[in-house]
Amino acid sequence: PSLGLAPMLVQQIRDIIVDINEQGTSVLLIEQNATMALSIAHYGYIMETGKIVMDGDPQKLLRDEDVQEFYLGLRAEGARKSFRDVKHYKRRKRWLS
Repeated sequence: PSLGLAPMLVQQIRDIIVDINEQGTSVLLIEQNATMALSIAHYGYIMETGKIVMDGDPQKLLRDEDVQEFYLGLRAEGARKSFRDVKHYKRRKRWLS
């Protein structure tokens, strides 16, 4: 499949999950695409090495600066950041201190 199909497939899967949930079935979604998952979630958990490090309202999690930097690859000013550039990664995560 071409790379152009990937966003369309993600959208279709997202829509199916939303439909299943709207029909009354609870859905536990474990997803690498945090932006997509939190956009449809009623409650969110962020796990690191098998432990829940943050949880709560999905929109609040999406706005959290640490979540944006470490899980969404964004800096506070909105620029993309590589994990290669984050040598102080574990030191900076306030929720683990």
